Amino acid sequence: MNKKTFPYIAIAYVLVFLFIQVVSDYLVLAVNKLISDEPTEGLTPLATIIALAIFTLVSVALFLKMKWAEVSRNYIMTRPWFTLFWSVIAALGAIIPSAYMQELMPEWPDAIQRMIEQSAQQMMGIMNTPGGYAVICLLAPIGEELVFRGAVLHKLLEWKPERRWLMITFSAVLFAVAHMNPAQIIHPLLIGLLLGWMYERTGSIIPGVAYHWANNTAAFLLARLYQDPDITVTQIMGSQSRALMAVGFSLLIFIPAIYQLNVWMKKPEKPYFKR
Repeated sequence: MNKKTFPYIAIAYVLVFLFIQVVSDYLVLAVNKLISDEPTEGLTPLATIIALAIFTLVSVALFLKMKWAEVSRNYIMTRPWFTLFWSVIAALGAIIPSAYMQELMPEWPDAIQRMIEQSAQQMMGIMNTPGGYAVICLLAPIGEELVFRGAVLHKLLEWKPERRWLMITFSAVLFAVAHMNPAQIIHPLLIGLLLGWMYERTGSIIPGVAYHWANNTAAFLLARLYQDPDITVTQIMGSQSRALMAVGFSLLIFIPAIYQLNVWMKKPEKPYFKR
């Protein structure tokens, strides 16, 4: 296969992923209209959960069936427990700084702001519905890591292994854009960089799944606790100074965790790892 086509293949993976999502949404919406006596313009929270579950499971099945991404027990056989532990700690340490950075973003135009608010309300509905945790915190990390690191980034690193940070950045941009939420583009972009680095260092999506799970679980619990999609770190802490203290404390968790990851992350020795 011509390596010049690899970046286009990586982009095609993302488009396939998004296409499956759109088809899943419309399929569930069509079924919902058929079985419901009341007219509806969009998906209910429960229908959205069903659509997300279908979308993720179909995506995982397709990417594995087509061998666009591959999984094995090779990495976990190396017993990378410290790497997984520090992945979770890093995720917890990044939540408040990331949310505070988002808080400092300028306001979007009215049309985009309305779309953002609708998306936030929809996400809140999912989190308050049984099954929400399963799709957001369990299925989503597996599906997104398999696609964006196991397939997209893997293909990009095969194309230009000597320019790994450029490839990691490119995959992070694709990851952020695929979330289709302008208000949250910084968070997935930064996470995409970190997860890409973790994948490149280990050759496995497992540390990324652990980080992704911890990140989504923390966001889920905070949303359930405060029940306000627009609440800010400053509002939670009560003042700007306390918010900055919370950011500083979180960085004292995040930075050592990144250092420890740099120490512990490694690719399995042969025959465990094969790029």
